[in-house]
Amino acid sequence: MQESEDFQKQVWQVAELIPFGRVTTYGAIAHYLNKPNAARMVGWAMNKSFSSSANIPAHRVVNRNGELTGKMHFGSPQLMEILLKEEGVEVLNNRILNFDSYFWNPNIELV
Repeated sequence: MQESEDFQKQVWQVAELIPFGRVTTYGAIAHYLNKPNAARMVGWAMNKSFSSSANIPAHRVVNRNGELTGKMHFGSPQLMEILLKEEGVEVLNNRILNFDSYFWNPNIELV
């Protein structure tokens, strides 16, 4: 149990570093944490971030194709898109347009 809680906290710490107006992926966070096959675990950690007292920017974490796959966990299915658009991220049909231009890679940015 402690190991999964530690991983969850590590995921949140990385997510807190995602700059305003940028996004990253579950897989990029997993790779940064030396758990390249743990993208799904990153998703679970992001889902649990809603019960945290910390302000985790979960809306900035998307799937590898730039799709808003976590949108159902935001209380309103439109909230994730709204939050991203408020940061200047272009979204259409639940997918980030020009994904590469918004992508923040912790493996490059945090090294």
